[in-house]
Amino acid sequence: MADGSAMETPVVPVAKYRPGLNWFSDLHFHWDASVTVRKTGIRITLKELTAGELSKFFGYFGVLLVQAAGVRLAGRRRYRVCFMPDRPRPWYVVWSAATLAGVRFVRDPNRADAIFYFEDVTVGCPPRVPGRQVLNAGVTDISKTTVARAFGNVAGYDLLIDPATHQGRAVEKSEANGTHDGRIVECPTAPRPGKSYQLFIDSSDGKTAFDYRTTIIDRKPRFVLVKTKPAGDRFSIHNETVQLFPLEQIFSPPERDLIERYACEMQLDWGALDILRDRQSQQIYVVDVNKTDTGPAVDLSLKDREILKRETARAFRQMVQEHALRQEQPPTAFPRSI
Repeated sequence: MADGSAMETPVVPVAKYRPGLNWFSDLHFHWDASVTVRKTGIRITLKELTAGELSKFFGYFGVLLVQAAGVRLAGRRRYRVCFMPDRPRPWYVVWSAATLAGVRFVRDPNRADAIFYFEDVTVGCPPRVPGRQVLNAGVTDISKTTVARAFGNVAGYDLLIDPATHQGRAVEKSEANGTHDGRIVECPTAPRPGKSYQLFIDSSDGKTAFDYRTTIIDRKPRFVLVKTKPAGDRFSIHNETVQLFPLEQIFSPPERDLIERYACEMQLDWGALDILRDRQSQQIYVVDVNKTDTGPAVDLSLKDREILKRETARAFRQMVQEHALRQEQPPTAFPRSI
């Protein structure tokens, strides 16, 4: 398989910043109304995040806090989860899922029912806790080359290409996560430092491009957000529409099996996959892995948003509950040989 082995995989530096107790300390505000996320170094301008989108987020945040208060009063067991090395902030999906699942955030892993590796970096170093399994600890590298190579290994057909030998169109992307800098290039071409090269997957109907953001919980695909954009602006961070669909309406049984096998290959206990379906071959491709996915998308309808919040929280709680039960079970005692 053409796994791009002729190219050296660029090294993505590991972030050194550690978030403080106040989540506003994670952000550096600039005079031009842009914001830099200190952990990732990504600068967000009004082009990426409009005032309307920001107001929708705070509206969603306020409603979620009220709903979370009701969950805490329900009297169910509050499982304790330790996120390491960083604690997720309200703009991450796992924060809302954990909050609505009624879990208690703790800093001491020894007091936790479940430990969760959370760090918004492309290449990371998960914590090791003796005698404990850490959720998402196997997801150490989500650079675009690693993502594409792993997909080829699981699917049996290639996504990663060598731009120096490939013929035709390809997509050039930054290795780093969350940059949204993809562009179409004509190959053969010389590879640029820090870039990854993938097949150009035409996921459009000629006018509209479709992106299937697929939620993974406990290494299983759960839901699909179908995002649409103009085909000519397919790499934009903004969507025209976002709709929630059951898996069965989007992916066939073999495709759902492929997605689950890929999640297992990446050891993704929690996160989201960006999946494209090629217009001509109708094959699906996982083009991006998000282990610290943000959202939910502000363009979701109120009905879809509430369904997504509820079902994501339910699946998160189930994963933590099963994880806690495994931790509580005593090790199996084997009889001594005589």
